[in-house]
Amino acid sequence: MTASASKPVAATARAWQRMLSGRRLDLLDPSPLDIEIADIAHGLARVARWNGQTSGTHIFSVAQHTLLVEAVMRAQAPRIDTRFRLAALLHDAPEYVIGDMISPFKAILGGEYKVVEKRLLAAIHIRFGLPPELGPEITKQIKKADQGAAYLEATALAGFEEAEAKRLFGRDPSLAEAVSQDYLTPWSAAKAEKRFLARFKALEA
Repeated sequence: MTASASKPVAATARAWQRMLSGRRLDLLDPSPLDIEIADIAHGLARVARWNGQTSGTHIFSVAQHTLLVEAVMRAQAPRIDTRFRLAALLHDAPEYVIGDMISPFKAILGGEYKVVEKRLLAAIHIRFGLPPELGPEITKQIKKADQGAAYLEATALAGFEEAEAKRLFGRDPSLAEAVSQDYLTPWSAAKAEKRFLARFKALEA
């Protein structure tokens, strides 16, 4: 990385994004007060997983992915607290402003990306009544569900062979066939947004 590329953001550089709700979210110092679930749902429904390299008429959105992760968690840990299911639904919520970077590119960027992502997630958690940072056990549970969802997406939509997906993401979580068929059929952005909001409201109630 060149010296110029590693310089900190200049004080005059714009580091915020205006949302459709009218909120202005500062990416370097995000306030929970500037976070709205409608903005998150709208953004995630329009961000493609796998850099768009998936089969189907529509992109497979991050919104749909998070719903799949929450469904996998329900199957793996049916008695888990509703708050932690909400945390699973929101685990990729920062991507409504920073996009979904594939893991290989995150590895190239290194720690700075993770710092911004972690700060945004903490603000999102606070906004919706979750701890800024989750405990190691629930973090591990969400990661396990995330990898299970990635296995399903990789084999059903992204062209991976089962052996390769197993090596990269672990085991098939073995969801019920009807559930898999629903969550692995890419939805329109409008449907993904609507279902994300509906699930959020059900978990927040």
